[in-house]
Amino acid sequence: MDLTQLPYFIGAAALLTLAPGPDIIYVITQGVCRGSKAAITTAFGLCSGIIVHTTAAAFGVSAIFHTSALAFEALKYAGVAYLLYLAWKSLRDKGDLLSPDVSRLPQGLALFRRGFLMNLLNPKVSLFFLAFLPQFVSPAAGPVALQMILLGLIFMALSVVIFCTVGTLAGTLGNRMLQHPKINRLMGRVSALVFAGLGIRLALAER
Repeated sequence: MDLTQLPYFIGAAALLTLAPGPDIIYVITQGVCRGSKAAITTAFGLCSGIIVHTTAAAFGVSAIFHTSALAFEALKYAGVAYLLYLAWKSLRDKGDLLSPDVSRLPQGLALFRRGFLMNLLNPKVSLFFLAFLPQFVSPAAGPVALQMILLGLIFMALSVVIFCTVGTLAGTLGNRMLQHPKINRLMGRVSALVFAGLGIRLALAER
């Protein structure tokens, strides 16, 4: 890896992570609707998916989604189906985020798994890393695949920091809002709308 390019990579990665997109919108929603802890757990799940996408890009697997419309559509609609399922789950929970039976809502590992699957089932993320990472790779600096994996890990670490910070801020706001019963009930519907919106956005995505 050309170390002179590293500051440009970090700057570009930070801006891209902060740009409005499905992942950061989901983290903010979790923070507002469920609190900082849920947002941070979700952020780690989302960012863990980067490992898979980076490895796929490094070894050429992501190129399948670029060349095969069938593979792209299959993964895309699996992601759409999962997001719509999460929307249905949010509506079923009725937004009772502070109810005594809060244990029935997704916790810990379940939130991590949701974030991981949301990221993993989005073929646009694979195509993004396939296009983005090679711009900062130098064949003279060593094995290209290893360089791409290293850049992906840096991108993941940066994303964790940004998502956790944003999620914590959203959680601080959400904790205050959820003290009001009407807002508390509304948040479940908001969460369902976000999931449905992300699903529709993914369904309209093109290669």
